[in-house]
This record gives sequence, structure tokens and C-alpha cells, in this order.
Amino acid sequence: MRHRSLLVLSATVATGALTLSACGSRGSDNKSDGDSSGTVVTIGVDAPISGDLSALGLGIKNSVDLAVKQANAQKIVPGVTFKIKALDDQAQPSSGQQNATQLVADKSVLGVVGPLNSGVAQSMQKVFDDAHLVEVSPANTNPTLTQGENFASGQKVRPFKSYFRTATTDAIQGPFGAQYAYNDAKKTKVFLVDDKQTYGVGLVAAFKGEFTKLGGKVVGEDHVNTKQKDFSSVVTKIKSSGADIVYYGGQYPEAGPLSGQLKKAGAKIPVMGGDGMKDDKYIQLANGLADGDLTTSVGAPVETLDSAKKFVTDYKAAGYSDPYAAYGGYSYDSAMAIVQAVKAVVADNNGKLPDDARAKVVDAMGKVSFDGVTGKVSFDEYGDATNKQLTVYVVKGSSWAVAKTGTFAG
Repeated sequence: MRHRSLLVLSATVATGALTLSACGSRGSDNKSDGDSSGTVVTIGVDAPISGDLSALGLGIKNSVDLAVKQANAQKIVPGVTFKIKALDDQAQPSSGQQNATQLVADKSVLGVVGPLNSGVAQSMQKVFDDAHLVEVSPANTNPTLTQGENFASGQKVRPFKSYFRTATTDAIQGPFGAQYAYNDAKKTKVFLVDDKQTYGVGLVAAFKGEFTKLGGKVVGEDHVNTKQKDFSSVVTKIKSSGADIVYYGGQYPEAGPLSGQLKKAGAKIPVMGGDGMKDDKYIQLANGLADGDLTTSVGAPVETLDSAKKFVTDYKAAGYSDPYAAYGGYSYDSAMAIVQAVKAVVADNNGKLPDDARAKVVDAMGKVSFDGVTGKVSFDEYGDATNKQLTVYVVKGSSWAVAKTGTFAG
């Protein structure tokens, strides 16, 4: 954003064009609203740009595009022109890994925003880490990505130094949702459903742990498949279980139809889930039967934040055909975090990119701190966002309404 305070390492960048290095490229073909000469630095984007989750993926891509254009217009790093290289992973780990390899091969890429899905991130992390290429996800929430497989037992070990995220984790999101379901919505009997994917399984486990700790009872559990359309079997199990709420771990393409089919079958109980459900298409897919359904999502609603007013205005003015969706603000901040890390590296190297710019950007990212669209942007020792805010939304009619914003009280 044009007048935000951008604080990184307290160094100032030397003016003038930067010297071309092995990690940049020179040439007008790669310029985007930037200097007519100097070094081109590419910010990669990996997201589901097509397919069922494209509503979220396109919001990520467009928000990064906006950040890049504004970084160039503001000359945040004098002598450097930023551009984006967006690749479609279709929410598939195999595609994500291929995209990671392709981005690593492009020596002008000094940072990557994405992916959307935690399962896709698992396939990309080592590829990026081996190449010392920083990755900042605006949407991944599975705790193992930053804290290791044994995080729940307190044995937190950061698996990959190059991985960061601006979204908070399911270790907070799941319990936050459970507290709302039990304490605020007064639900005591839950039926758990997940899509067998990394994100969904982890989110359900986090919700379950807190819900039962509070005194709630799990009256049934089942699993569905991604791209599944007929949920009659699980609907029958839910109806006979006596549940007063369903908690779903997964994305909106399956959650919406599940909710609609459940209500149509006569079970007038809410479906609740995490940020993967938070999209207007969920309401459409439930065929108008989602009223009262609940979801949590990372951060406070962008539209309510003073820090996001300019982003919202600028995004609309830019004329993108798709909304910024659930992760737009976080995607913009992720891209700006990469810009700020590059700025710091340049400042520490007398106004030019060093030969080992990628590794230096990874180191600089851990020290990045600025006032972003979504609030304060900085990272802890695991690469996790220090911003732990979450919001509960409820479907009212044909749209999501804010029910509660806060942080998890453990």
C-alpha cells in the first residue's frame, strides 16, 4: 500500500540502478510497470488457477499481481523491477511439485507466493528448500509444515528454513472453532467428517481435541473423497447419530453439497468448517440450504480493517474479473514480504543483488516486519505468522456474516 510503514532491518536502499547478477535478468520483455533499466526479479505464484478451487486461486494470483504493480510504481527497491510468474497446480500435489521445479529453474525467481493447499505445500517444500528459494503461503494452515510431525506433543522442529506463511495454523483455528461451537453456539454433540487430505484431517483433529476437552461428545466420524458429489451415505449416518452439529475438514466444493443434501434429508443442523469452506460458492453449492452454517477463517475480515481499505479500493480499481476472495489480503502481504526481503538484501550489498541472493532472501525473510493489509506482518522462529487473529462467519441468507473475531484462548 502506498503509504504503509515498511520496516525491514532498518537499512535504506541505495539509489540508482542495480547491477545485474546471476539471480536477476535484464531485458524489456520481463518488465511490468517498473524502471526501463535495471534488474528483473520474479515473484512466482503457485495456486489452483483452474478447477474447483479457482475462485480462491485467482484471488491469490490477482492480489500478488497488484502487489507487484504497486511495488514497481512506488520503486520500493530502486533499480529492481518485479514481475510475477503464475503457475496452476489445480490443487494437486504432483502439479505443485512440478511447478516448484519449474520456478527453481528460473534464476530470476527470488520468492514464491503459495500454494493454497497444505497437501500441495508438502510436495513443494523440499524442492524450494534445496534451492534456498523462499516460499510464503497466504493460506496453508496445517501445523506440521512449520513445526514438524510431532508438534502436538510439544516437540516442535522446523522442517524447512525457506518456508513461511502469513496465515495462522490449524493448531489455533481448530480449537478456536471448537470453543465457538461449544461455548457460543451451545453445541454438545458433533459428527466429524474429513476429506482425507492433509488440511482436512489435521483441522478435524485439532477441533476434536478442544471440543472433547470442553465436554463435547463425538457421536460419529466419517470420510469423503475430493470431487465426490453424492453424500447420501454419510448423510444417513449423521441423521442417525443424534449430532447437533457437523464439523467438516476440507474445501467448499464438497462441503457445500454435503450441507445441502443434509438439510434436504431433514437434518436441520449446522455444518461448520475451516477457512477452506469460506467462499461464496459454498452457499451456492448448498442450493440455498446453508443458512446457519458456520466457518472459521484466518484473520479479521479484510473489509473491516482500516489497514485494508486501500487494498480493497485498489483491487476494485484494477479491474480484476475475479474477487480477491478469502486470501487476497494475505497474498498481497506475502508478496510484499518478499519485496521487503529483497529490499533488505539489496541494502546490505551496496545497492545490488548478491550472487547468493536466494539464500540471502531466505535469511532476510525471518526479520521482515511491516504494517500490511492484514495487520502486522512478521514471522516467528518457525516461519509462522505472528498475527493469530481468526473470525467465525455464519451464513445468513445468501452471504457470510461475521459472528465473532478474536484469538484462541488456550
